[in-house]
Amino acid sequence: MAIEIKVGDVVRLCKPHPCGSYEWEVVRVGADIGVKCLKCQRRILLERSTFERRLKTIVGKND
Repeated sequence: MAIEIKVGDVVRLCKPHPCGSYEWEVVRVGADIGVKCLKCQRRILLERSTFERRLKTIVGKND
């Protein structure tokens, strides 16, 4: 079952980004998930399966 993720949601991943932040904002949803680090503003693109495996929790929902 797929996790319900929307653009604007803030998520926490299991491993930290090299800058030290665990929190990311979702900027793109599709076959790939685009996320932006909230500390250094770096953007990365993850496959949906990789993103779901690395996801720890959803911090904030965009309604």
